[in-house]
Amino acid sequence: MLTIVCEKPGSLTAVETSLPTRREGETLIRIKRVGVCGTDLHIFTGNQPYLEYPRVMGHEFSGIVEESGATSGLIPGDVVYVMPYISCGDCIACRQGKTNCCTRIQVLGVHRDGAFTEYLSLPDEFIHKAEGITLDQAAMIEFLSIGAHAVRRADIQSGQRALVVGSGPIGMAAAIFANLKGATVSVLDTRADRLQFCREQLHVAATVEVGVGDKERLAELTHGEFFDVVFDATGNPKAMERGFEFIAHGGKYVMISVVKDTLTFSDPEFHKREATLLGSRNATAEDFHYVQQCLRDGLIPDAALNTHRMSLSDVPTQFPTLLDPGQGVVKAIIEC
Repeated sequence: MLTIVCEKPGSLTAVETSLPTRREGETLIRIKRVGVCGTDLHIFTGNQPYLEYPRVMGHEFSGIVEESGATSGLIPGDVVYVMPYISCGDCIACRQGKTNCCTRIQVLGVHRDGAFTEYLSLPDEFIHKAEGITLDQAAMIEFLSIGAHAVRRADIQSGQRALVVGSGPIGMAAAIFANLKGATVSVLDTRADRLQFCREQLHVAATVEVGVGDKERLAELTHGEFFDVVFDATGNPKAMERGFEFIAHGGKYVMISVVKDTLTFSDPEFHKREATLLGSRNATAEDFHYVQQCLRDGLIPDAALNTHRMSLSDVPTQFPTLLDPGQGVVKAIIEC
């Protein structure tokens, strides 16, 4: 079968690999769609903190059951999506239902090989039927779930003000679900084209471009009070540190981004606000099911989010183009 391997930063190679053998308790999936994530771009550029090369990327995917066991609840032909966070089930996090931050987590496409290939055999418990949605939609559930999880972590309430810093796909996902919870959502970013997309497709209340006077503009939008909840989805250490400035008194700061750097912030300012700082990592089955229902109900502009497509065989040559801001990429989907 065709497999695309990232041998080292900047290098993608098409190779022929053996079809995986389904083991007891696993389901063999024929992969049909793979979403390209910011994590994949970071792996390609050598800026992912949890990874060793070579690696087969890809953790946002859907497919069709090729072979399954009698107790899996799945049959050949079922359309499925995969929760790519392979958790141990018995660590301190898993025992609390926080499988998204399992101490021994193995994320497909990061800690172990992922979906830039034609078949994968995976444990049954991480495979879910994609009922009532398309293969494309099913491949988008993972990145949308990260945004949904962050919004759930924030416990955002109707009428609150939310600021999303960073308008990549994860930031957009956070904006979508904060909107669905009834928040008044603003987005801050450096890219005018992304901000325009957020206004036109996500219908956020306001957008602000990073630059001179941006903090003053955010103050104007909130009558000088700033935001009940700030979400960082930039992956930029300086932006993450600056985000503390935008928290309202009594507000929350949710960091979805992860970077290699050490972050610092002003403790007097943090305490003055009695702010709450939250990390948000991955998502849980609860988030995945919620996103699937939102897709079924037509609450997510998934067709607009899918701006680019390519075939698996074209990945070595076309993947680097996704790094070009001029391409206007929001979410690219690979067809297998």
